[in-house]
Amino acid sequence: MTVLVAVGLARFVDSYLVRRGGRVASAMSGPLSPVAMTRLRLVRRLISATIVLIGIMLALSQFEAIKRTATGVLASSAVLGIVVGFAARQTLANAVAGILLAITQPIRIDDIVTFENETGTVEDVRLTYTYLRSDDGRRIIVPNERLAQNTIQNHTIIDARVRVAVDVWLPPEADSLRALRVLAGDDLEVSIAEIDKEGVRISVGTWARTYKERGAIAAGLRASCLETLRREGLSSSNSA
Repeated sequence: MTVLVAVGLARFVDSYLVRRGGRVASAMSGPLSPVAMTRLRLVRRLISATIVLIGIMLALSQFEAIKRTATGVLASSAVLGIVVGFAARQTLANAVAGILLAITQPIRIDDIVTFENETGTVEDVRLTYTYLRSDDGRRIIVPNERLAQNTIQNHTIIDARVRVAVDVWLPPEADSLRALRVLAGDDLEVSIAEIDKEGVRISVGTWARTYKERGAIAAGLRASCLETLRREGLSSSNSA
């Protein structure tokens, strides 16, 4: 019964924190910032875990046999602490790292990050693991200790804009300089990225206001570049 009450209380407190966050967002006339959202999720999980843990401890304390066992355990608490600490070192390290990540915030919910050659959107920062979602839909689950100990590339922590770049190929005999001129625009950065016997690769870059716009902008930019090159008689059958 005590455990059920603790679980119910944990859910009630969690629901209250969610509603409170919603009211704050409504007062600000917009969604919570990535910083606030990340910290709110951590606080919710810490409070819920603490309430449930206290409920379990209270429930166990009602049994006399468990009380006697606990007394004996406390008598050898130093040895137990060493054993438990060694066995749970990895879990504790991940939990501590998760708290540090939520406080210092090198990554936040919805940030675009690259970690160990994997790039994705931060979906959740939990106590022990961080969840990333890649462009192809894969979930990348990383232990928080590894995130805290290694270098992370955060592409949106300062500026929400995301770089968008596409490549178009010209045949070797095409006028590359003329292609640069016709592709250039007010918001476009155009350059020759590669030259080899197969042709000339031209890189065309711009910026998307948010990560969600990146795919549509890249597709539109690629189509407009191919159309411009075709109209000018510079097109190649190869594109990337």
